[in-house]
Amino acid sequence: MKMNSVLIKTAGRVFFTLAFVVVSIFWGNCQTKAFLKGDTLTLSNSMIERQFLWNNGELVSLSLTELQSAKNLLQNSVQPAFLVSKKFSVQKSSFKTEQVAEDNIHYACLKAEVLLDYGNFKLKRIFRITENIPAIACENYIWIEKNSGFENANDILQIPVKLDEFNSVIKYPALKAVEFFDRTDHNNNLVKKQKVLAFRNELKLKGNLLQISSDRPEEPGMFVLKVAPCSFVQLSYPGYDFKSVQNNISVEGAGISGEKLIEGEWVMLYGSVIGVYDGTDAGFTHALHMYQNSVRKTIPERDEMIMMNTWGDRNKDASISEPFLKAELDACQKLGVSHFQVDDGWQQGLSSNSALSSGNKWDAWDKNDWKPHAERLPNGFKPIVEYARNKGIQLGLWFHPSNYNSYESWKTDADIILDLYKNYDIRYFKIDGTQLPDKMSDHRLRLLFEKVSTESGGNVVINLDATAGNRTGYHYMNSYGNIFLENRYTDWGNYYPHWTLRNLWQLSAYVPAQNFQIEFLNKWRNKDVYGEEDILAPYNIPFEYQFAITMIAQPLAWFEGTGLPQEAMEIGSVIKKYRSIQADIHSGDVYPIGEEPSGYSWTGFQSVKDEKSGYLLVFREKNKEASCLMETQIPEGKKVVLTPVLGEGKKIVSTPNSRQEIRFELPREFSYCLYEYVVEN
Repeated sequence: MKMNSVLIKTAGRVFFTLAFVVVSIFWGNCQTKAFLKGDTLTLSNSMIERQFLWNNGELVSLSLTELQSAKNLLQNSVQPAFLVSKKFSVQKSSFKTEQVAEDNIHYACLKAEVLLDYGNFKLKRIFRITENIPAIACENYIWIEKNSGFENANDILQIPVKLDEFNSVIKYPALKAVEFFDRTDHNNNLVKKQKVLAFRNELKLKGNLLQISSDRPEEPGMFVLKVAPCSFVQLSYPGYDFKSVQNNISVEGAGISGEKLIEGEWVMLYGSVIGVYDGTDAGFTHALHMYQNSVRKTIPERDEMIMMNTWGDRNKDASISEPFLKAELDACQKLGVSHFQVDDGWQQGLSSNSALSSGNKWDAWDKNDWKPHAERLPNGFKPIVEYARNKGIQLGLWFHPSNYNSYESWKTDADIILDLYKNYDIRYFKIDGTQLPDKMSDHRLRLLFEKVSTESGGNVVINLDATAGNRTGYHYMNSYGNIFLENRYTDWGNYYPHWTLRNLWQLSAYVPAQNFQIEFLNKWRNKDVYGEEDILAPYNIPFEYQFAITMIAQPLAWFEGTGLPQEAMEIGSVIKKYRSIQADIHSGDVYPIGEEPSGYSWTGFQSVKDEKSGYLLVFREKNKEASCLMETQIPEGKKVVLTPVLGEGKKIVSTPNSRQEIRFELPREFSYCLYEYVVEN
């Protein structure tokens, strides 16, 4: 397959005569396109088409078509997005395309680049179009010439920057903004929804995600995803993410304004994604997940994991030694755990979280700090790596990039990770302690991740810690691995299984569940912290049930395996059975079903592999009812057979009613069942 790259250059503010240019990708029945014809730029695949008025590269939105129904959702806009100050004008603009081949990190896509040259600075917008994905992503970049004389972005851009702007065909569309929260050490409500009707008055909405619905349920809808950290920690935040006036909607805030500019480098700003769906809530989740799953290529052998990390028992690094780590690997093998991650304390430079008072490192580290600790690991990593390999277990490490002076040593930190990968085949790194207080930090941390990912051929997986600080959230820098969602500890009484289930259940509607590491703890520790009367305390809930909560995500055994009682090892057969189907469960599109987890509900998840098969994971919390009707994604009137795989449920043969409900039965409170289902005929 051959792709031609096309470059078109123009000069002056007025642009009317442009030859017809088309670039497409063809393989089998697959097709994506990006072309200019006259003064119209068209971007499309088999599911979505977006058109802009070229306007000398300062693009003005014209239309957005959901191709399955051939419905256009947008009217012509009046002005372009991404506006610069009126004192500047485009000196030249260009358009080119590039086929990006599939590799271990990315799926194949068509990249369409619009470049605007204003003299001392340039803007670049890169649209990524992936076949069979009902969404088009747009990345935004800025280049400032060295010694430009500009003090900050306020000298150049119209602040706040509009990442996108368009007019809905619906005069007063229904809007749902979804705001997300990380810093999970301090936040236990991670999703906030706001539903409004657009009107003549100006509405300012917070959130990374905006769903735009038709006034007719049978008509297709659209969504916009702002590719940025959570709203409350974004850089140069204008106080909102989306603005609506009647049917005009804009995406605002590029993460840059009054701070000192980075010169002589292309700097990525916040981006946006626009997508279409069939008009149903299930269709919205499906379309959103389709896009999110296209951001990073899934390789089950690399990305599926049941990871054990000892930090959850709050002994910090006190036990770390070669004998201890080998004993932990023995416990991993008994439990069926696939990955073992050594948290903070393996390294020579001890952090301020160390159990030893001599630990004082946090913001600034040097290369020697990241050697195996001479006293704790006198033989280095080699014997531990070999011990793990002989048991079929992958080894991972904790790592804290040096954020001193806005990550000025990012190249050194990237090389440290790469050396550990090359020398010991260690591929999993929990990245902790990150802070993004300014654009330079944001820029260099991305460069660090990009270097590690690229030079390892995608073999190194980054676990991004979302527990504290101004970090990347759920939609930003998310193509490098998965998200370590929570620190929860029985020592402080802040681990409740239903809280963990609730956070995953809420997030799974908007972020693929397999993107998260979700914890289960040693329930036998710290019973006295909760007290005898706490009926939802971990010690009252079966250990297997607590593991089951993590099944739809990437399970995280957040404890020292050597500290478990013998009865805990009985779930080893369950974990091993789960491992055999983990990738198959995650190959489906996951939806939350039932009631929101509260400790007293019937709740769960459905993984839809295709129209005829998938998995259902159902939980009966502390609920007195032995059965419950739950709405599913299985079509009404279709006979379905549900076969138990794990848990306590019985085989079900059912025909969902008009609300797509199925009746589930579980024998006792705090019981669960994982079913595999097949829709017949």
